[in-house]
Amino acid sequence: MVLKYLKDTEANIDNVLIMMGDFNIRDSSWNPLFPNNSVHSELLMDIADSLNLSISSSTSQVPMRYANN
Repeated sequence: MVLKYLKDTEANIDNVLIMMGDFNIRDSSWNPLFPNNSVHSELLMDIADSLNLSISSSTSQVPMRYANN
């Protein structure tokens, strides 16, 4: 559902600096232990490209937590 929403509204999104979320899409592009690519990951990458975003790698492999405020 999130991918459909992003695809349908991408023309109305301005000034995106970062896109984060658990899209629950397994893909070898961001998880080398997973051997396949999916149609959903290709759509997500197309949306990110249309917003001029690129994949960033984490510098630490620890869970991240942010304050609600």
